[in-house]
Amino acid sequence: MKKMAPSIRKLFDAAKKARLHSYSPYSNCKVGAAIRTKSGKIYGGCNVENSSYGGAICAERGAIQTAVAAEGKIQIRELLVVTDANPPWPPCGLCRQIISEFAAPDLTVHLMNLKGQQISVAFDAIMPQAFTPEHLNKE
Repeated sequence: MKKMAPSIRKLFDAAKKARLHSYSPYSNCKVGAAIRTKSGKIYGGCNVENSSYGGAICAERGAIQTAVAAEGKIQIRELLVVTDANPPWPPCGLCRQIISEFAAPDLTVHLMNLKGQQISVAFDAIMPQAFTPEHLNKE
């Protein structure tokens, strides 16, 4: 595995640890995610599947829910998703919408797999023209 920047290593370790707790008996695809909030704290999450399929929770949303439960209003400064897929998986569409609710303007998303392959991209590049709370502001 190639050398990672220390800040990314902390996110990777948190996402990898959360991934170990994945409940994925239907897809057999374990996913872990970690976010760093504006406060500097890191929160992890894993995918939790459900036999109804529609009731499944993605790792990214799990991490966000944990952060909101701990801090209240958050701003996501950095996000990392880890799978064993090649290439690494990006967040799904629903997760992208939820992320946009809390994304810092310069949010970076890191996609990684267990072999260390890494793709880093600006959130705006994978979710251009996101529908955000600002769209609901009334004049």
